[in-house]
Amino acid sequence: MTPEELATRVVAEGVAPACAAGYASRTTRWRSETGGNVALFFDLASLTKPVTAVAIACSGLDRATPLGALVPEARGTPSENVSLELLLAHRAGLEAHVPLYEPLLRGESLALGDALYAAASARQPSARGDVPRDGFPPLYSDVGYILAGAALARYLDARDAGEAVSRLVLEPLAIANRIGTIRDLKARNVIGPFAPTENVAWRGGRIVGAVHDENAWALTGLGGAGHAGLFGTVDGVLGFAARVLDAIDGRNGPLGPVDLQWLVTPRPGGTLRAGFDGKSPEGSSAGSLSGPRSFGHLGFVGTSLWIDPDARILSTLLTNRVFEGRDSSAIRRARPWAHDALWKRAHEMSSDTP
Repeated sequence: MTPEELATRVVAEGVAPACAAGYASRTTRWRSETGGNVALFFDLASLTKPVTAVAIACSGLDRATPLGALVPEARGTPSENVSLELLLAHRAGLEAHVPLYEPLLRGESLALGDALYAAASARQPSARGDVPRDGFPPLYSDVGYILAGAALARYLDARDAGEAVSRLVLEPLAIANRIGTIRDLKARNVIGPFAPTENVAWRGGRIVGAVHDENAWALTGLGGAGHAGLFGTVDGVLGFAARVLDAIDGRNGPLGPVDLQWLVTPRPGGTLRAGFDGKSPEGSSAGSLSGPRSFGHLGFVGTSLWIDPDARILSTLLTNRVFEGRDSSAIRRARPWAHDALWKRAHEMSSDTP
């Protein structure tokens, strides 16, 4: 199945009204194939998280740096001494989600300092006492990435995490016109088209050309937070993933000698790594064909990326599955077969390479 055929099937089965899909594989060189709405910029949602993690690795920051050293609003909170690495690895003892945008629902303004203090204070009830060396048991947390992104932005004196990742990752990889925040894409005269997402009454109706995630929108507007805010095309996502795998493989490239291995190293207590997630032994959204060392990430609006470091195959599926609301489970059924189809196509095409 070609990516074009796959994207057509995803739309026909009612998973989402728009879809782009593609793979990239490396033998002696990278080759790729994409299909569907390839020119459309999709809200990448939590695919922003791996880009944030790579940016922190590229920044020169010691990953053991405590949050309070960079974000004054975190001082005096339970997160003051949590390291950047534990934030990225979802082991900082933080809640999964905090509705920092709530003042906007009351017609009030949002104070960034107050929001960051609330985020840093959002310790899980079970995470008591000082932070253990290896962190608390893992719990996937947007809050941790909001704080990690704020720390990176403060370190670089950037407007927000979106600007920081553009400087450190997207521009060096020459993909800043294919992945970026709405603000930064428009500054490059890239005006979409952007895939529409959900109809949200309190935000004025159908969301298009603005991030779907309420916290990212409330905190950064048309910019980007550490957990969400990036938009991208299918070839932009594949370009990012290819350079990440090149760096992990030790190949010379735009990311240079930056150590990214710690971002994908398995950690005890689950599949969550630092910026990426590993492949679950059973029922993974990556499908059944990719190898057990595969890593990737999902995005709430219907995006996904998986990287098989042994086969050197990347696959991505971009959709706007929240267009009709957040409750559809069709994307859960679609992801495994879609990534299997992309992996199989990549493997077959690589085998045909002279």
